[in-house]
Amino acid sequence: MLAEQLEKVKIVPVLVLNSLDEGLKVCEQLCANGLPAAEITFRTEAAESVIREASKRFPEMFIGAGTVLNVKDLHRAFDAGAKFAVAPGFNPKVVGEAVSCNLNFFPAVCTPSEVEQAMEFGCRMLKFFPAEACGGVPMLKSIIAPYKHLGVKFMPTGGVKPANVETYLQIPEVAAVGGTWLNKCDDETIRQAVEIAKKYIKQ
Repeated sequence: MLAEQLEKVKIVPVLVLNSLDEGLKVCEQLCANGLPAAEITFRTEAAESVIREASKRFPEMFIGAGTVLNVKDLHRAFDAGAKFAVAPGFNPKVVGEAVSCNLNFFPAVCTPSEVEQAMEFGCRMLKFFPAEACGGVPMLKSIIAPYKHLGVKFMPTGGVKPANVETYLQIPEVAAVGGTWLNKCDDETIRQAVEIAKKYIKQ
């Protein structure tokens, strides 16, 4: 189950990569420092090749694709080896295609109406985006409340950082957070994220 896989890492670095070489170096750095996960965004031409090569070189990594905005990119991501894919919004066409092809794709929501639309497609893993701009933890808790009994899980992304990440991870319905602050960062920052994540990973 996708949520269970995310719960094993708790913090997923969100990466914007400009070249294959850069991407492989970042993935190697993440693995070396104990954080074998990444959401590689389809905002650059390099994304597909990075996912393809990193999946081969670092099979232990939980690699996904981000900013998947259309059906073409959805298939490009999974054909390259992505284990999951996410979007910054809710596009019924893309969600429908993912469901029909049994692909681990989850859309973003920031309102109760979007949650219900996503659930209509059978989605039980959702991205909360842009998390801080949408009201942060109080807003997320308010959105969760009416649907808690249905087992919906969330990955808040956007404005999540070391200063507030634990307030999100303390919410039981948060499977993981998207760590945009981990894009091309130093070893120490990665290790600090790992230590935070460890507090919330169920043994």
